[in-house]
Amino acid sequence: MSGIIRKEINEDWAHTGIVKAGDYCFLSYCVGNIGGTIEEQINGAFDQMEKRLAIFDLTLESVVHMDCLFRDVWNIPVMERIIKERFHGKYPARKSIQTNFAHVGGENGLQFQADAIAYCGSFK
Repeated sequence: MSGIIRKEINEDWAHTGIVKAGDYCFLSYCVGNIGGTIEEQINGAFDQMEKRLAIFDLTLESVVHMDCLFRDVWNIPVMERIIKERFHGKYPARKSIQTNFAHVGGENGLQFQADAIAYCGSFK
């Protein structure tokens, strides 16, 4: 298992923020600006995703797949607009899911979360 690198380990949650395994990085629980507008939360999640990717010298353009979780799936067009602004045409495959988050704050708290897979191998 020496080829697996785990960063941002949270012992309380039994959670790892980013795991590099082979040519891929797996990111979980990317959230930000909790309690803000949906736009602020989506940008906050992508800010956190960018920060984690930078650990391995990657960018949002390295992301090949995302699972996007919404409290209200009707906010997908907001996310799509932000993806167009931030991913520079390098759009990942994705799915969007509506869920009730088990997070402090209820309806006024967490509205968006993204999990992602990024390619971190070399293109030859």
